[in-house]
Amino acid sequence: MDLRIERGERVALLGPNGAGKTTLVMHLNGILTAGHGTVTVAGLPVRGDTLKEIRRRVGLVFQDPDDQLFMPTVREDVAFGPANLGVRGAELERRVHDALERVGMLDALDRPPHHLSFGQRRRVAVATVLAMEPEILVLDEPSSNLDPASRRELAEILRSLDVTVLMVTHDLPYALELCERALILSDGVIAADGPTREILADEALLSEHRLELPYGFAIPGARS
Repeated sequence: MDLRIERGERVALLGPNGAGKTTLVMHLNGILTAGHGTVTVAGLPVRGDTLKEIRRRVGLVFQDPDDQLFMPTVREDVAFGPANLGVRGAELERRVHDALERVGMLDALDRPPHHLSFGQRRRVAVATVLAMEPEILVLDEPSSNLDPASRRELAEILRSLDVTVLMVTHDLPYALELCERALILSDGVIAADGPTREILADEALLSEHRLELPYGFAIPGARS
């Protein structure tokens, strides 16, 4: 595939299970490495000698927050990434406080993550990435398993962030709400790339790639 995402874009990555969405995003910070071709982030090729800088620039929020929260307290979880980069003292404390404040979880600073609700843990997981001060935020199914209030709260947080966003999701209304551009990935290739509203208004395209809008959710100008 040949794909370019510009600074400041918000892009939804859509497609059926097994299309390669998670595989693709794991190439963006070197969890997986390309067998062929190249992956470049902010002008840097993703390879062994650039991984530390790439992982500072690209923050990946996993689908399950428990994959990212493993320390005794929220404070320690959010501090873990920047501390590994050598951030210490007042600067580390500032990053922790700023990240938790941005996701509305500062009052949970000294709480154990496992005492939080799923939606609260999802927000703390986002904070662990924001504390790294990334330029690019990659989210894997950010709205999954969230109740309506938590889903709305997370959307408000994501809209407030001044970063490039790539969001893997099956939640098509969430993609429409948060991302101006959408890609459909199918069998490892890009099957469609365009404005999210136009992509989601094409019922035949969605059907071809096993994507469905919720019952009763209509997009003006949709065609079948």
